[in-house]
Amino acid sequence: MKTTIKSVVIVGGGTSGWMTAAALSHHFAQSKVSVKVIDSTEIGTIGVGEATIPTLRRFYQTLGLTDQDVLTACQATCKLGIEFKDWYQAGSSFIHPFGLFGQAANGVPFHHYWLKLKQNGDPSPLSDYSYGVRLAQKNKFTLPVNNPNSPLAIFDWALHFDASLFAELMKKVAIKHGCEHIDNTITSVNLDAQQEAIDSVTLKNGQCVTADLFIDCSGFKALLIEGALKAGYQNWSQWLKCDRAVAVQTTRVDEPLSRTVVQAREAGWQWTIPLQNRSGNGHVYSSQYMSQDEATALLLEHVKGEVLQPPRHFSFTPGRRTQAWKSNCIAVGLAAGFLEPLESTSIALVETAIDKIIQTFSSPEYTKQDVERFNHVTATEYERVRDFLIVHYALNQREQGQMWQDCREMTLPRSLSDKLHQYQTNGALTRLPWEMFGPDSWLAIFDGFACYPQSYDPLVDKLSVDYLAESFKLMRDGISDAVAHAPTHSEFLRQMTHFQSHQPEPA
Repeated sequence: MKTTIKSVVIVGGGTSGWMTAAALSHHFAQSKVSVKVIDSTEIGTIGVGEATIPTLRRFYQTLGLTDQDVLTACQATCKLGIEFKDWYQAGSSFIHPFGLFGQAANGVPFHHYWLKLKQNGDPSPLSDYSYGVRLAQKNKFTLPVNNPNSPLAIFDWALHFDASLFAELMKKVAIKHGCEHIDNTITSVNLDAQQEAIDSVTLKNGQCVTADLFIDCSGFKALLIEGALKAGYQNWSQWLKCDRAVAVQTTRVDEPLSRTVVQAREAGWQWTIPLQNRSGNGHVYSSQYMSQDEATALLLEHVKGEVLQPPRHFSFTPGRRTQAWKSNCIAVGLAAGFLEPLESTSIALVETAIDKIIQTFSSPEYTKQDVERFNHVTATEYERVRDFLIVHYALNQREQGQMWQDCREMTLPRSLSDKLHQYQTNGALTRLPWEMFGPDSWLAIFDGFACYPQSYDPLVDKLSVDYLAESFKLMRDGISDAVAHAPTHSEFLRQMTHFQSHQPEPA
């Protein structure tokens, strides 16, 4: 049986609400489906997430926006990846880039050849074979070539941006495409006679708003999906121990880096995210191992620049909604679940939810099978991201902090232990269905934590060590030469925006 929709009401604005509104109003622009957003300007947004992954750029490009539009409107900077400091052990550092490592040959992935050279005494790190990593290390930036003549030139990039400014940009796009903004707060959610679906919501001014489909973007409180429909929640804190965050904004004192920096701390980690006009800082930690006061003091001790506002505190339970779509309500964003901001996946999971909604509504109707598929894919996506985040903790060899020791000793989800065993046995990196991060991302993390396979692909032995060494030197030299000719990150921003540098360019 098909259910037809003629009206959609999105509850909550912020990044997830207005992204959803922009995409759906654009999608339904030629139909008779109305899209409304109930978003009170009196209610602030979470606004912690200021780092993204490259998929966001594809998202806003489908809405007619360019990179330059968003860089300019959102005080944004460029992000080539994430640098992990002290995660493996004290003094360690590695970068997870948006790009590839090296060049495959004869159907065998590059890292197998690199492992053979490594076993034969070659000291060159894996990072030497990533254009994205090398650009980030030198704090440079250039746009990828559309049709690169070599896999070595392939990399991608994302943004650091002011999330509230991006939400405003999405709001403009949504309203331009006919979305109606209702500036009010909800006082009650009203179910139908069978108590199985949402009939309407009542506003503070007494207005009653009905819809065929409701989308819950109300954040952690999950006003509709949990408050009214009791969809349930899968708690993953047995693996992801961080459940608190404290965030502050500071004045920018250095040239903005073209990477996010995440620094391991005693019971969690600290982020530093550069914007054109300021820096975003935060400390994600586990309340099981550290108090709020200790976490706040630790963050303030390690930030650069003048603190611009009092610290903001957040608490969360890592996990996902048992049913992201229940009855006539779909949860998007924090209402659907939250893991932690380590790999900038929160906004990306908003994107994938929106994409699944749009795919479902190629015509303005849905079936029970559509709901079941949406929930299955959403659950799988969250579990894949969960596993990728867990491995950052499980492979650590830090000596400081009880949390890190407990992470080393925890029993892993079967899906992750199988993937880890496969790689450690023969170096296989298989991309699973609905996996957000590809083989090169997993490779970056494995290498960063000095996790290596017992053996490489035997086909590698068809090429001699001397031949490989010569070929690898050519790769390194080619990447080094390209990086040397690339502009600095600040130079690039000046070309694209009104960015004002206040510091001398790095040598």
